Amino acid sequence: MLYHLLYPFHTQVSLLNVTRYITFRTAAASLSALALSLALGPWLIRRLRTFQIGQVIRQEGPTTHRLKAGTPTMGGVLILASSLVPTLLWADLTNIYIWIAVLTTALFGGVGFVDDYLKITRRSHHGLLPRYKMGCQILVAVAVGVVLLLLAQQGLYNTRLIFPFFKRLIPDLGWLYLPFTVFVLVAASNSVNLTDGLDGLAISTFAIAAAAFTALAYVTGHRVLADYLLLVRFEQSAELTVFCGALVGAALGFLWYNSYPAEIFMGDV
Repeated sequence: MLYHLLYPFHTQVSLLNVTRYITFRTAAASLSALALSLALGPWLIRRLRTFQIGQVIRQEGPTTHRLKAGTPTMGGVLILASSLVPTLLWADLTNIYIWIAVLTTALFGGVGFVDDYLKITRRSHHGLLPRYKMGCQILVAVAVGVVLLLLAQQGLYNTRLIFPFFKRLIPDLGWLYLPFTVFVLVAASNSVNLTDGLDGLAISTFAIAAAAFTALAYVTGHRVLADYLLLVRFEQSAELTVFCGALVGAALGFLWYNSYPAEIFMGDV
């Protein structure tokens, strides 16, 4: 949004020309996400405590974990807000892949929100039934996969895979890209939940992964770097650098409140 508002005036104010650079907008999105996460964190923690939205601890778990009972949960809402808002502010909203990333993140977050809400209202660690939760995730992932295949048919996407260290092993999955997309999205989403168990663990690994994807998105979208590294070049993916950078900033901001001793938990959002 800010990109579309500011860049048209670069002919009058030369300084605004920097908004066309992905590196600048990625840094701006990352810093905006970090600031937003740090600013909203205390307010969200207070609100969650007011409404007694706390973590439900399994009785069969370690005794030390029971000390964390009542710690505010659903902190993933903070991550979502702190990453999606800066993305919408700094990314090029004419890029369809930004919208795919934003909507996919929001929908997966929505499934997690319902799961957390049910756990809290029932005062139990049983939230959304696994088959319903997995079904919703698969449904969203299938929709994303279908959209990507339709874009591939129009020459706007690439269904080839790159295997590290193998220069000539670049298979085109074709329609097999649909189940591959479903597997990657559902597995990645649930892997974060499976990792969560210690203060700051899940969000730390998430931040590292997001930083890696920030670099990959930029490199694959850069003509010179992609050709030099023998990667499949996909110029429109460069805009996803802004989205990934916002994820890094939001994750680091959330880590401030989630590190030991945690003031808030991510939950399933």
